[in-house]
Amino acid sequence: MERQIIEIADRLRGMRESLEVAPENAALVCEIPVADYLKYESGEIDIPVSILHRMARHFGFDITTLLTGEEPHVHTYSLTRKGKGVTVQRRQSYNYESLAANFANRKADPFFVIVEPKEDPEITFNAHPGQEFHFMLEGQMKVCVGENELILNPGDSLYFDSALPHGMQAMNGRVARFLAVVL
Repeated sequence: MERQIIEIADRLRGMRESLEVAPENAALVCEIPVADYLKYESGEIDIPVSILHRMARHFGFDITTLLTGEEPHVHTYSLTRKGKGVTVQRRQSYNYESLAANFANRKADPFFVIVEPKEDPEITFNAHPGQEFHFMLEGQMKVCVGENELILNPGDSLYFDSALPHGMQAMNGRVARFLAVVL
């Protein structure tokens, strides 16, 4: 995982530098302190998907380029076979699998997400412009959106403003799996 974090950090820095964007401006876009942004670019700490998504949307490049180093190239359709999406382990307890990474100019980013149970009850929050849709597939998960705490079970769905602080946690010591679509 550490090698992958450093590779993504290098691509993020390279993208910012090629666009001639100062770190201060990138941090402003991400709504985080410059010192935190620079830690992401150095690979010192893992970069949340929300930060990558925010940078990609604001500066007009594809998140796939940051995640894989390759440009999406499909324009008609993108078929992703089970377990064959672009996988990114963003945090120790979350695993994201991009389900449309090869489709160029997509309007949404669908992910298959696995949330591992953890002993620490602390939920990590993030926020980014846009909206999200979650469809629960397996397990049970607590999702916090703003001040609201919701419990999702298989078959439940949630659509929300992702500018609100949000985070999730697998419950009952079991893995939670869901489909997330970031718009």
